[in-house]
Amino acid sequence: MEKKLIPLALCLLFVACGSHKTDGNASEGDTIPMRYAHNLTMVRYADRTEVTIRNPWDTTSVLHRYVLVDARNYSLYRDTRKSNPSTIIPVPLQRAGVFTSVHCGLLQELGVQSAIRGICELEYINIPYVRQGVAAGRIANFGSAMEPTLEVIMDAEPDALMISPFENSGGYGRVERLGIPIIECADYMEYSPLARAEWMKFYGLLFGVPERADSLFQSVEQRYLALKAQAAHVAHRPTLIAEKPYSGVWYVPGGGSVMGILYRDAGADYLYADRPETGSLALSVETVFERGQRADIWLIKYNQSSPLTLRQLTSDYPPFAHFRSVGSGGVYGCNQATSRFYEETPYHPDRLLADLVRIIHPELGIQSEKSYFCKVE
Repeated sequence: MEKKLIPLALCLLFVACGSHKTDGNASEGDTIPMRYAHNLTMVRYADRTEVTIRNPWDTTSVLHRYVLVDARNYSLYRDTRKSNPSTIIPVPLQRAGVFTSVHCGLLQELGVQSAIRGICELEYINIPYVRQGVAAGRIANFGSAMEPTLEVIMDAEPDALMISPFENSGGYGRVERLGIPIIECADYMEYSPLARAEWMKFYGLLFGVPERADSLFQSVEQRYLALKAQAAHVAHRPTLIAEKPYSGVWYVPGGGSVMGILYRDAGADYLYADRPETGSLALSVETVFERGQRADIWLIKYNQSSPLTLRQLTSDYPPFAHFRSVGSGGVYGCNQATSRFYEETPYHPDRLLADLVRIIHPELGIQSEKSYFCKVE
């Protein structure tokens, strides 16, 4: 039988990626512990780290596999990218296209903001470093995250693009055909506050600061659990309702969602805690009104140039004047146009929990680092 020669680089890749064991001179891989995240698995080997992202919409399948290799050894892997089902990423990343403000905020906190070389949706980013970088030309503005400008992406020459995946999106279209590695940031599909925050360990590996990411997560976890423990022993749990209607539909967080869990951990009796959904519930105004009118506290996230007022609430829907929370001064709003709620809270649920405990249980005397929700006057 004729024997065929296999290229050296391909042999090296088979050794590196073909099993959970490396060559005879290297040890077996060590799984990086994940205490909360369900959709992320990472295994560290002597010469690489293998990352598997489970498909959050079909947990029996894999969304993406990555092989993180030292950038100095990338040439050994580069020529085999087409034949390898995993995406090979040279680390640390030096030039990243970051499509979401939340990841821009995390990279700044990890001290690697200089690696941000392109962003999307500048109008929704409240990070001075990014806005100043775009103005100075250090950071490219790719435009819309749904339809970014390909020429601008190519000119920025990113090592990788960090993009949030969506169910049944059909891929990334023309962006995918650029040949630039795509990091699928599916952290937002985790169903608990600490699970999402734990993804910072993955991003720490990508940007060469794993110790810094591990330390940050440890401090977030410790503070979150300490606050949760304090709120668990309260004598009374005030009732709570969330959000307000838009175009005749009231979207409220399910009891199994990140916000539903935060309300519970903050010591509230959330009025939709009995609904196990992990996302939002689209309900009629009348349905939510029936429960919500008796709530002690009403938390609303909104986006407008001026602060929300009780006059505006009751003008939009006069029956709101009969809400217990409106009469007792228990309405609090988070203006997403001026706060950094979405940039900070996914990786700092401890800050959000502290703010919620401050509102729900003022008797505990919790001092919150950030005041995302302010009393609606």
